[in-house]
Amino acid sequence: MNPFRKLLFALLTLVVLIGGGTSGYVLIEGWSPFESLYMTIITLATVGYREVYDLTDQGKMFTILLIIFGAGTIAYTIGSMIQFMVEGQLLGLLGRKKLQKQLSRLQDHYIICGYGRIGRMIAREFASKPLPFVIVELSGERCNKIETEGYLFVEGDATSDEVLELAGIRQAKGLITVVTSDSANVFITLTARGINPGLFIMARASEDGADLKLMRAGANKVVSPYSIGASRMAQAILRPSVVDFIDIATGTENLELQLEEIRVAPSSSLVGKNLINSGIRRDFGLIIVGMKKQQEMIFNPAPTIEIEPGDILITLGESPSITNLEAVASGG
Repeated sequence: MNPFRKLLFALLTLVVLIGGGTSGYVLIEGWSPFESLYMTIITLATVGYREVYDLTDQGKMFTILLIIFGAGTIAYTIGSMIQFMVEGQLLGLLGRKKLQKQLSRLQDHYIICGYGRIGRMIAREFASKPLPFVIVELSGERCNKIETEGYLFVEGDATSDEVLELAGIRQAKGLITVVTSDSANVFITLTARGINPGLFIMARASEDGADLKLMRAGANKVVSPYSIGASRMAQAILRPSVVDFIDIATGTENLELQLEEIRVAPSSSLVGKNLINSGIRRDFGLIIVGMKKQQEMIFNPAPTIEIEPGDILITLGESPSITNLEAVASGG
């Protein structure tokens, strides 16, 4: 039994004992309920006060039994209270130290500000990758939920420099702010950009015109969930087969077909080869649907295009084949 349930059980037992003692004096001695309650309390507390009235032999025997059972119950209740307070504080302290130790080890991670519906879905996607991340959330109730789900988190206001420092913003690779208020997202973006000028920042925009303010505040990318949702619903009617294909290719639950991006390392054997000579289609059974060179995105690249260090290959194929190509592209 955990300490809280143990304490609850002890308190319930004590209440039942007090109720039983009060009822016993009413039935045996014929006293009023208040007098019987008073007699029960002073008996259980062993304060040494004299009886309300002289007791009959039956009343004395009942008092003896009440003292025997009451002393054990009170000792059990006090022990449960001490255990609850000590273990609760100790576990809380150990939990905070463990969390701080895990946060201090984070490198090249992402910070998710806000754990609403969008933040929860982002965390689930990152965890399935897996991708290192930490959540910053102000609500204590949501933090309890985050803790039960096993994610790293910092409880506090994401607009605060100290809170972002605890989340390791100086070592972070990116920050995603998805709180419900556009003004809060602007302020978080300003704060994060001031602490880490090289940080990649993605922000959520709800109202019209908020995207421009977020870009001015320093966001690298602004996403409007309402605009994306409306466009997706329209495309599901206009181009249902295309939408179905995208769902299959990008869904994390699909294991047969994946659309993934792979960065080519300088030490990779792919460097200096074109798409034909690289054997990506022949050896891995993958299709290169796009390639990003510097800031230029090339769709359906020509077979003769040369692969250079830092290129990002947009691949489509089976998940095991993508994993194998990732190993080759990383130079491993």
